[in-house]
Amino acid sequence: MEMEKQKDRERMDMVDDDGRIRTGTVWTATTHAITAVIGSGVLALPWSVAQMGWILGPLALIGCAYVTYFTAVLLTDCYRTPDPVHGKRNHTYMDVVRSTLAPKDVIICGIAQYIMLWGTMIGYTITTATSIMAVVRTNCYHYKGHDAKCNTSGTLYMVLFGIVEIVLSQLPNLEKITLISVIAAIMSFAYSFIGLALGATKFASHGSPRGTILGVHIGADGVSASTKVWHSLQALGNIAFAYTYSMLLIEIQDTLKSPPPENKTMKRASLYGIGVTTIFYVSIGCIGYAAFGNDAPGNLLTGFYEPFWLVDLGNIAVVIHLVGAYQVYCQPIYAKYETWLSNKWPESPFFHKVYKLPFPFSKGKSLNFTMCKLVVRTLFVVLTTLISLMLPFFNAVLGLLGSVAFWPLTVYYPVTMYIAQANIKRGETRWWGLQVLNAGALIISLLAAVGSVADMAQRLKHVTMFKTEL
Repeated sequence: MEMEKQKDRERMDMVDDDGRIRTGTVWTATTHAITAVIGSGVLALPWSVAQMGWILGPLALIGCAYVTYFTAVLLTDCYRTPDPVHGKRNHTYMDVVRSTLAPKDVIICGIAQYIMLWGTMIGYTITTATSIMAVVRTNCYHYKGHDAKCNTSGTLYMVLFGIVEIVLSQLPNLEKITLISVIAAIMSFAYSFIGLALGATKFASHGSPRGTILGVHIGADGVSASTKVWHSLQALGNIAFAYTYSMLLIEIQDTLKSPPPENKTMKRASLYGIGVTTIFYVSIGCIGYAAFGNDAPGNLLTGFYEPFWLVDLGNIAVVIHLVGAYQVYCQPIYAKYETWLSNKWPESPFFHKVYKLPFPFSKGKSLNFTMCKLVVRTLFVVLTTLISLMLPFFNAVLGLLGSVAFWPLTVYYPVTMYIAQANIKRGETRWWGLQVLNAGALIISLLAAVGSVADMAQRLKHVTMFKTEL
């Protein structure tokens, strides 16, 4: 009896000021940070380095890492408002915006977030098809020889992927199932390490690093001056996309126990997480570039054919990761528009009548859904798949996503919220320094967006709609 009372007292000591029990530490937060940052964007890093060369490429990787870490440090102090240690908790990124900035900023930030989420779904659809095509082509070359005609189309694979996501989108609260995140994390590390190992092996096979100081040459590598410019700008967007982190930082910080203060713990976790990720990214980007030189593929894993079983494992890991990750990104969009629609038409059976579909061989368990959930979610996935079929450009889509998210979500809002939180006056030295960072990030984002859109426009002249080939 005494032991139970002791456990109750310990449990009460763990309850925070908002009634929740938090057990997160610097190490769990570091793990979450690494998992949040490392994703399919890592596969484009060797190509990105190749566009800029041995000096600007690594500098861009390190520069984006530093900016991401610096703004993450600013954002950690905004978890509680108005005081970073004793203020009211903000459980999400949007809660911080709502607590510190004007209502118009909440709307703009929400639009940027949802564009990023939807764009990532499009990118995941394209990446999945690319990885499946790579598996088919690798096996074809292995069994028929490298002189065989092994071109394959990804149109069918995009459609099949869309069908799978339609089915999964009907499941409730999929983004909250821990198993999905665990599998996604394991798969992202698996294909990243496989890509790193394959690149290191290829680099070792020819003994000396390939590549040039300025990257892809105009004319010599079959590219025009304009293409070189667009690809270099697009590469910046790819690198920015690979470091996407700020959107999830507040949610990770909300899991931390205190004392010590959450902002202090989260700053350490961000340092460790982004530090490890940067070492990993620089290794993959530079080793991949050293292995392939200026011919680095847009997706690292598509550049290898042997050992075919290891290449296949890497690409299959990408597919498994993205099947679950797609749902993590689309569920917040579903929740937002379904809540808005149900509030707008509170009496409509289309939005409120719940249908139950019993699961076979299970007692009392059923899939609950509304017609809105069945119809609108299906149409949303179909629309996403159609756009992916029309824009089957892995690197261009990643570059555009990075440019859309980098300035507003990674730099502008963390900087602006920190200025409001810390009460930094206009004209102070700190204010000017933060504004210079803000303006520089805006310029980079705009240039990256222009490069990605220009590359898409060029490629659309030479592709057939709804026909994706590798």
